[in-house]
Amino acid sequence: MELKRRTLLKATAVSLTMAAAGCNQLEGKPASVERSASVEPDEWKPSVCRFCGTGCGMLIGIKDGKIIATKGNPNNLSNKGLNCIKGYYAGKILFGKDRITKPLIREDKSKKGTMGGFREATWEEALELISKKMREAHDTDSNSIAFWGSGQQTITEGYAAVKLWKAGMLNNNIDPNARLCMASAVTGFMSTFQSDEPMGAYEDLDQTDVFVTWGANVAEMHPVLYSRLTARKLSAPGVLHYDLTTRKSRTSESADITMVFRPQTDLAIANAIANYLIQNDKYDKKFAEEHLQFKAGTENLGHSLEDDYDSSEVGQAADKNWPISFDEYKERLSEYTFEKVSTLSNVAVEDLRSLAQQFADPEKKIVSLWTMGVNQHTRGTWINNLIYNLHLLTGKISKPGSGPFSLTGQPSACGTAREVGVFSHRLPSDMVVNNPEHRQYAELVWNLPKGYLDPIEKPGFHTIKMFRELGLGNIKFLWSMSNNWGQSLPKLNRFSGKDEDGKGVLDAFIVVSEGYPTKSTKLADVVLPVAMWIEREGQFGNAERRTNIFEKLVEPPGESKHDLWAIIQVAKRVLERKKIGDQPAFDVLFGNVWDYEKNDVLEDQRELNKTLFEEYRYFTNPHEHSSLKVQELGKKLKLTAKQLAPYEEYLKQGLTWPVRNVNGKWLETSWRYADGKQEDGFDQYGIEEFGEQGKYKNIDFYKSVDHRPSVIFRPFEDAAEIPDKEYPFWLCTGRVLEHWHTGSMTRRVPELHRAVPEAFCELNPEDAKELGVIRGDKIKIVSRRGEVTIKVETKGTGTPPKGLIYVPFFAEETLINLVTLDAYCPISKQPDFKKCAVKIVKA
Repeated sequence: MELKRRTLLKATAVSLTMAAAGCNQLEGKPASVERSASVEPDEWKPSVCRFCGTGCGMLIGIKDGKIIATKGNPNNLSNKGLNCIKGYYAGKILFGKDRITKPLIREDKSKKGTMGGFREATWEEALELISKKMREAHDTDSNSIAFWGSGQQTITEGYAAVKLWKAGMLNNNIDPNARLCMASAVTGFMSTFQSDEPMGAYEDLDQTDVFVTWGANVAEMHPVLYSRLTARKLSAPGVLHYDLTTRKSRTSESADITMVFRPQTDLAIANAIANYLIQNDKYDKKFAEEHLQFKAGTENLGHSLEDDYDSSEVGQAADKNWPISFDEYKERLSEYTFEKVSTLSNVAVEDLRSLAQQFADPEKKIVSLWTMGVNQHTRGTWINNLIYNLHLLTGKISKPGSGPFSLTGQPSACGTAREVGVFSHRLPSDMVVNNPEHRQYAELVWNLPKGYLDPIEKPGFHTIKMFRELGLGNIKFLWSMSNNWGQSLPKLNRFSGKDEDGKGVLDAFIVVSEGYPTKSTKLADVVLPVAMWIEREGQFGNAERRTNIFEKLVEPPGESKHDLWAIIQVAKRVLERKKIGDQPAFDVLFGNVWDYEKNDVLEDQRELNKTLFEEYRYFTNPHEHSSLKVQELGKKLKLTAKQLAPYEEYLKQGLTWPVRNVNGKWLETSWRYADGKQEDGFDQYGIEEFGEQGKYKNIDFYKSVDHRPSVIFRPFEDAAEIPDKEYPFWLCTGRVLEHWHTGSMTRRVPELHRAVPEAFCELNPEDAKELGVIRGDKIKIVSRRGEVTIKVETKGTGTPPKGLIYVPFFAEETLINLVTLDAYCPISKQPDFKKCAVKIVKA
């Protein structure tokens, strides 16, 4: 395993770094990794990668209607021709031998928990059964139905699901798997800026002076972006990289200073840096006076271990904050000295001071990058706020080469889950269900009577609450799409009860839309075969706010159908007896995408996606739904689309929103809130539409209250579960370069599976010696919730410190989430997969 994986890693790292630095090792070939083909394709078609949130452009080689080759697209602005090892093999994800190609209905309930007990069915039978069960559950208890969506769904799939659930069923029990990976980024952005998603672009990586990675193994999780980091260091001497982490990883190899901290103390570290800036007058006073406000919020939040936490007094107050003075903020920070935080975090004082001095230097451009180490955190919203504080206090934000940049884990966690509102508390485009003006704006777009959406004024079940309720028997109908909750959720035993044969049983009717057998399909009553990537048309929105279209290039196998078709088909059936005013509900909500002559969804996928996308564009006006009195305008309001271009423009090139049409050309924005030349990528909305020219000194946080984002004081509070004598180790879970999340696609690629065929437990060599185990031995990892048996790895790509172990979650035969804890951030409701207490025994 070591030879194969290390060879693969080394080849990938070298080729990516050389290509990003302009060193093309294959003369006459694109500076990207290209799959060789035995025959030349008939044509190369542009597309976008199916995996992480980087949003890499690809070229797909097609011959005789089949995909035969893939390579990076040098014209795509996000990756400039590079692909990582997963992208290199992306075409093979379509060809697993066990593709599900026909609808399956379970007849033998005793075999639930396995792929036995199913029979093949027609689509008509499956759709009728799904719709019947959904109606019955809803009619019995309208709160007993739920939809779990995904950052892997396309934009229009997510939008249609939101429309069906929130407007059609008047139900907010819809949430995405992005709740597990990016929800803290969302609530961090919203609480600080009142607007979601980063204000910078990947271009910042090519221009910065200092990289700070906070809980982000970019080298393995976003390798194409990591190649830009290493290329910048190679091409610009003096560029620094600080890696803040709980375990040394591949990313640490390029760091000038690696700061391995005790889990959860990143909160204290960020406060120590802010304290240094304030106490030594090293913050940008002019920027602070002109642009910032200071706040504090509810503290001593406790931990969300009990089912009723959200309704408790502290849970209800978790997201409250209020104004404080600058002097009060300064006083609250004062206890976070380097010496105290060094003792707490185990990071050396000189390293803390060195990083603080980089932020303090007005000549240094700084980019902060983070992923799951920050977001999967019981104080995930808080640590997001604290990173923004550092950039706001120093004015290192919304400028080329400077800014806080949350990296997304899934291909459309931004475009689908966040932008179109596939969250239990949201509506499209930063709107929320508990704001009456936002609901009224949605009513205008959806042509609904005033007040129609009032029943959805309260958020529905977020993901952890949804599955806790499923385990308690209170959810009677669940439809999941483009995700594998049976493997990816924390504390799996919580919702998978046990029958007398030891198989998982759930008292609910479960529908899973999936391309391959997974842990989730084994728990389903109906499995719908899906058309996968490039077997249908769709759109993804990536981490730098870039919306891309991937076209349908090949036919799906068997009777597989695209998910958008299935959503609308179910909508037709469940809404057939419902009226909105004197009109059939389905006609009002989905009549524009229904072919009444053929009695089917629009067959032309281009027209289908375009129609829904153009409707969604109306939500993206940056001010009409947030500052105008919608209730006073009624239907006289002229709906205009502001931040997205027409659908056809994205067929030419992906664009980062907000966009503007200047002299007939659609221009994208690289740096939000920053005034400058539009053709150079600067945001024009604040200056032109929200304030007098020049009022905000070339930067306008126009979505923030009073145009001032909030510097929010957040204290250090410890993890939900801390190692003790009985359970002395920290457990951290995560991913590996070669496999995508739960491995349902990548493990069916032979080359990727051979590189990493099984899960492993990274163990510090000293801990291994004390435990009496060596590499390759089997151990049991045991928590208060469950246990798994796994092999020891002491020479992996990462090295945990003493007292911490690391396990990837891609292997369904090694369900590490039987061990993990489902405590979550009280504000974002995102669970913490990175910190729980375990013991290790030799198997």
